[in-house]
Amino acid sequence: MLSIVIIAKNEADKIRECLESVQWADEIVVLDSGSTDSTVKICREYTDKVFETDWPGYGPQKNRALEKATGDWILSIDADERVPPELRSEIEQAVKSERYKGYQIPRSSYYCGQRIRHSGWWPDYTPRLLRQGSGKFSNSLVHERLEIQGPVGYLRNPMIHYSFDDFEDVLNKMNWFSTQNAKMLLESGKSSGLLKAVVRGLFVFIKTYILRAGFLDGRRGFMLAVSNAEGTYYKYLKLLLLREKQSQKK
Repeated sequence: MLSIVIIAKNEADKIRECLESVQWADEIVVLDSGSTDSTVKICREYTDKVFETDWPGYGPQKNRALEKATGDWILSIDADERVPPELRSEIEQAVKSERYKGYQIPRSSYYCGQRIRHSGWWPDYTPRLLRQGSGKFSNSLVHERLEIQGPVGYLRNPMIHYSFDDFEDVLNKMNWFSTQNAKMLLESGKSSGLLKAVVRGLFVFIKTYILRAGFLDGRRGFMLAVSNAEGTYYKYLKLLLLREKQSQKK
């Protein structure tokens, strides 16, 4: 038995296609954290296991979803991801094996309408499929990762990932994630400075566009490298400002 687990909030424009791509599974579990659009209504068309919760962060929320799943195997996906038929077939074969406790799945990601084949975005192997009880997500508020206990295999067919629909989406997510990352760095005792923010941002641009051959992705590759650099710069700049605010309170 295979369970699909999805966390969501205000994903009405994406969640239906996601659910359509996994409706072949034995069970679909959705955790919604306060959607104000029709996300919950759409999800209930595909499963009766829709739970409305608060938002504790990505890692803790995905662990809640794992706890709700009853299948022998669990596949965790996001609302902006799709499981194409080729990957479905490979998953159905993989879960019959006793060799592995989990699997890494490559992701084919899109940035503003274009598939990114370089820039460090391909093949982007990500652990997402695991045997029940064989692992859990890290407790990170963002950039959580599934930690599987035991041998891990690799699937060949990719999951489709529509990471950024348009540039407005890029800017919105950049702002939100840079804030969350800055808060995480603050809580872990990290510090920052203006020079550090600039240097880190510049290095990320060089790494994405040159070292990881982002230039081969054309205009979108340049846009991606710049937005990655900006996000890094904003993260450390926000950390600097949070530190200053913290010092003023003492």
